[in-house]
Amino acid sequence: MDLYFDCGNGISGDMSVAALLDLGADREKLENVLKSINLDNEFKYVISQKSVNSISATDFDVILPAEASHNEHHPHHDEHHEHHHGHQHEHIHRNLDDVNAIIDRSNASEGAKTLAKKIFQIVAEAEAKVHGKDIKEVHFHEVGAIDSIADILSFAVLYDELKPENVYFSPLTEGRGFVECHHGRLSVPVPAVCEIVSKYQLPVKFIDNDGEMVTPTGAAIVAALYTGEKLPEVFVINKIGYGAGKRPYANPMLRVMSIQKKGE
Repeated sequence: MDLYFDCGNGISGDMSVAALLDLGADREKLENVLKSINLDNEFKYVISQKSVNSISATDFDVILPAEASHNEHHPHHDEHHEHHHGHQHEHIHRNLDDVNAIIDRSNASEGAKTLAKKIFQIVAEAEAKVHGKDIKEVHFHEVGAIDSIADILSFAVLYDELKPENVYFSPLTEGRGFVECHHGRLSVPVPAVCEIVSKYQLPVKFIDNDGEMVTPTGAAIVAALYTGEKLPEVFVINKIGYGAGKRPYANPMLRVMSIQKKGE
């Protein structure tokens, strides 16, 4: 089995997790791993179906305590912040070593742990470069926010469970405008995304869509798996997974296809 990530409508951590779940990755295995990190007091998550432009997609929503309390009074609240941009959570300050320790204590496979650490390393290096810090000084709101830990570890678990032989990516598609974060108002794409795209030479294009379509976690997932191989000219599609996004732009949805080269 090969996988094709169609990033034409953006990519983030939660969208990637949701798309793999929609594709048929093992939900029970994911739940067991998330339980094993013993951070139930810091986050909950909900897996559900959501309609995006009338297309049924899976939604992976990490809910933090403050958001859970807010939702009790505002049941229609539907904003999820896949990383630190746009939402300021007061959590334990964690650096990369702390995050790696959380990953290590999980019951995830060694392959999943290795991939999760690789993705976090990419994000941490980008944030360190952008903020002019040593990588050991980069703390939680840059790299270790609890929602990023949940998203990245979850993606790694599901990807390792599927074990694709090859993985292909469309060019990253990014919008325009600004995003509010801890550091103030930043232009889209945000600096960490620019750094990752530049360092790993990821193909990218910009469209006239108002909003942040590629998050640092999304870019790091691509960078961790990108080989530069082009999508086969002829293939069959065996299954399609749709991962719903939550950011306020047109059609936030990641499509991942299970494909097979024609003749195999």
